[in-house]
Amino acid sequence: MDNFFKKTKEMFSLILKALKMKSIHFIITISFTLTTILAMLLIGFIFYSKYSNAAVQNIQMSKAQIIDQLCVNVDYYQSSITSISNLLKSSINKAPSLPSTKIEEQMDGICDTRDDIVSISIFTDKGQLIQGSPFNKLKAGLNVSEQDWFKKSISNLQDISFSYPHVQNLFDGKYNWVISHTRTISFYYNGSLTQGILLIDVNFNSINKLCEKASLGKIGYIYIIDSDGNIIYHPQQNLIYAGLKHENNENISKYSYTNFFEDSGDSKHLVTIKPINYIGWKIVGIFYMNELVASKNEVMTYSVWILLLSIIFLAIIFIFISAKITKPIKQLEESMKKVEEGSFDVNVSIKGEDEVVHLSKTFNMMVNKIKQLMDQIVVEQEALRKSELNALQAQINPHFLYNTLDSIVWMAENGKSDDVITMVTSLARLFRISISRGRNIISVGEELEHARNYLIIQKIRYKNKFQYEIHVSQEVLQYKTIKLILQPIIENAIYHGIEYMVDEGSIIISAAIAENKLLFEVIDNGLGMNKETVEALLTTDFKKKSAAGVGVKNVHQRIQLSFGIEYGINIESEPEEGTKVKVWLPLLKDDQEDKKCQK
Repeated sequence: MDNFFKKTKEMFSLILKALKMKSIHFIITISFTLTTILAMLLIGFIFYSKYSNAAVQNIQMSKAQIIDQLCVNVDYYQSSITSISNLLKSSINKAPSLPSTKIEEQMDGICDTRDDIVSISIFTDKGQLIQGSPFNKLKAGLNVSEQDWFKKSISNLQDISFSYPHVQNLFDGKYNWVISHTRTISFYYNGSLTQGILLIDVNFNSINKLCEKASLGKIGYIYIIDSDGNIIYHPQQNLIYAGLKHENNENISKYSYTNFFEDSGDSKHLVTIKPINYIGWKIVGIFYMNELVASKNEVMTYSVWILLLSIIFLAIIFIFISAKITKPIKQLEESMKKVEEGSFDVNVSIKGEDEVVHLSKTFNMMVNKIKQLMDQIVVEQEALRKSELNALQAQINPHFLYNTLDSIVWMAENGKSDDVITMVTSLARLFRISISRGRNIISVGEELEHARNYLIIQKIRYKNKFQYEIHVSQEVLQYKTIKLILQPIIENAIYHGIEYMVDEGSIIISAAIAENKLLFEVIDNGLGMNKETVEALLTTDFKKKSAAGVGVKNVHQRIQLSFGIEYGINIESEPEEGTKVKVWLPLLKDDQEDKKCQK
């Protein structure tokens, strides 16, 4: 009821807002104003579209210029390292033999004047350190020939090689994050010409600083890859290594110099690629279009304010024209406020424009319909309460209780103590679940437990005249159901299907999820029913015929009154073929119980 009144109030609030709109006569009066507004909207849309296209082009151009400049800087920096490498190679070629004091002084001078150079070393092609600055002693047991940069340089006999960023751990106590520049060289060592490698380790921060100076908006960034798509530098390197961020380098490595847009789920970004031809690296710029959208939104907000001010100005001009037309509508509005406050004894009679007269008549019809619906809900709620009471009374059936107690006494007199214990325990559990502390909604497990206890009692009473099985999938145990819905169906199966059978009866109970609903099935191999009896079981008054029939009908009514006509009981039966009863319920959880049952 509370939900109904709440929805009714919301409906009337919407109607009151609608009434603040003007009549057809007034719409015709202000048509010129609306035409003006539409023209302004069209102009604004064209302006916004032009601005958006121009903004995208400007972004592409400006970001490309930033990346071009970064390419120049990185290229220049790498060229300076290559120049140092060329200078050292020339000096090494001229040296009569290594190690050489002159070469050591030259290497020391370079390391002293260049903060970005971590170390310079000369190795033989076997990995033996010949000379180095400022370090000239390797870690004990280190095999230089197994280093990646060493293998890459040995396999590349013609060109300079550049390694990935890595921690250089050649020397004791030094773990610098570097990029290794290597090249093959020839020198005299121990009187013979020897092939070797010149290694210049450059502090990785130098590349980092060059890239950090280039800005692609607030959240955009730049990273560097080699020709195979391997990352040389990335501002979020830790996330890349941890697997928390991924770049589409496999696709990017196919391009040389281009711009294209790429979607990454919840955002769109502009990708700009520029190669560094000297060393084969590529600079990739990522600019998020969300920043451009924010700029567009500012322009949109400015345009909207202009439009709103224009609308207000035009509205003031025509406000006096609408005064006469709005007067009867305000009278109707006052009547609706009374209804919104809960007073439904309202009959509106307004004279005026045809539209207002028609609206007042429709309003009166709607109020009368709401009153009828409220009366109907009261009747349905009362019927639901009666059906719930009848269900509880049906479970505490004096005849059933008398027969059960009589059976207990008989078994006690005959010394069947185990059966007495089983029957008393099942009876206690049966009534405990029936009461359920006043709750009408219980778990699926509790309902099945109630059915199991009832079957235990009846099986003992009927001296094992039937067998039963209960099948339930684990997924349904998390849901709830109206209590006491299976016992009347099982009772009907025993009294009218199995009791008069010559052979042993069978009852199978199952609970599962089907068609996004909770489905209970009770199947027996009893005498069955004809089509007329099946149809009458859920519609005819069975008070004079069968208490079990009343119970099944009661269950059907309780379900439909609580959840709607799409739920309830379906019965399939043929004479001498048994009966299948399907009980359809919504999927209820703890936080849905009250909402589903309030109607």
